[in-house]
Amino acid sequence: MKPNFFSDLFALLFPRLCGACATPLYNGEQEICLTCLQDLPYTDFHLYKDHPLAKQFWGRVSLNGVFALLYYKKSGSTKNLVHQLKYKDQCRLGIFLGEKIGERLLLSSEFKNIDLVLPVPLHWKKAFQRGYNQSTFIAMGIASVLKIPLCEKAIHRKTPTRSQTRKDRYQRFSNLTEVFKAPRPELLSGKHLLLVDDVITTGATVESCALELFKCRPLSISVAAIAFVPT
Repeated sequence: MKPNFFSDLFALLFPRLCGACATPLYNGEQEICLTCLQDLPYTDFHLYKDHPLAKQFWGRVSLNGVFALLYYKKSGSTKNLVHQLKYKDQCRLGIFLGEKIGERLLLSSEFKNIDLVLPVPLHWKKAFQRGYNQSTFIAMGIASVLKIPLCEKAIHRKTPTRSQTRKDRYQRFSNLTEVFKAPRPELLSGKHLLLVDDVITTGATVESCALELFKCRPLSISVAAIAFVPT
């Protein structure tokens, strides 16, 4: 009997599936099959500065750099990936996508000299119900590529918020006013912070979180996410 018999049997009974198309992964493929990995709707925002996502924050909050790996649509591969990450316990997928983000950030001058990676926090009740914060795993992947520390305790969500679905930009921001708190400003003062979220729609969550972080007098704040919902 071959030493890898049981691992092969397990793979046959419980195949690893692509997070985008749900087909079985071949040996050597990680989380996303090579076909989907090639065909994902990449933004390439790391290649230029005045892109649509960056413009969305103009006049709202002063960010050093803004990046999203993929475009998000109501149907398609990006939606499948986000769904798997947020609701199907696919934490390794979050790390994998974070690594892909990190690889692109290394190619951009705007994301040089980052000191800390901060995942956008969930309220503890939601984190308990879900079992994890998906943004933490994205941030872990980014931090591993950039070789910089991940800091989960620097900012937390004081109160739970109602669903942001079907709210416009003003309603979303009002829903998040004074929701975040950075209890230890000394950890963040004078540092270039990278704030990590999963999907950016109106940017209200990022804006509210960044405004609280700016009270700690960081050197600058940049933002990275898996996906951007174009308007």
